[in-house]
Amino acid sequence: MELFSQLDWRAFLIAMLLIEMTPGPNMGWLAALSAQHGSRVGVMAVAGVTLGLAAQIVLAATGVAALLSELPVVYHALRWAGVLFMLWLAWQAYSEVGSTVPVAGLSEKGFRRGFFANLLNPKALVFYVIIIGQFTRPELGALWWQIIILGAVHLGISIAIHLLIVFLGANLGRRLEKWRTSLSARLFFSISLVGIAVWIAVSTG
Repeated sequence: MELFSQLDWRAFLIAMLLIEMTPGPNMGWLAALSAQHGSRVGVMAVAGVTLGLAAQIVLAATGVAALLSELPVVYHALRWAGVLFMLWLAWQAYSEVGSTVPVAGLSEKGFRRGFFANLLNPKALVFYVIIIGQFTRPELGALWWQIIILGAVHLGISIAIHLLIVFLGANLGRRLEKWRTSLSARLFFSISLVGIAVWIAVSTG
């Protein structure tokens, strides 16, 4: 395929790496979740995040992003749904006591939350169209196929970065084992998620 031989992969990979290393909602949430509940829950959350982003890639490739640009009300509906979902996660972080909830149940919740948090993030959809779209070239084949391929490469990078964050967060949580299930810890995690919700509201406005 010409895309593999003619694309400026160096520029693309550097751009994707820098974007993924820039602090964002996924980074903050995964770090907080893993510190509070451990790496197993964090890894399942990464799986959910990845599936949510994969769904966004498909939506971007099939032209749904173009529809959002023509229907701002849909974009903002998704935007505020994502904000409200993150606020709900903040409440859950406060109300759940990590050591008393079965890890299996927390893992399932982490997966679902990671999936929906990214599925309800219109900024991710715009990212795949605007940013990744900058690296597509009409003469190299169907644009939808190029978006899927480049999006898959980005997913690989994001998985590596997210797993690193999970294991670093879990390691910190183990060092603070007694603290991470305390009221002060739950307040800290909850406030952090509220901050992420505000971040999403501002950055997608």
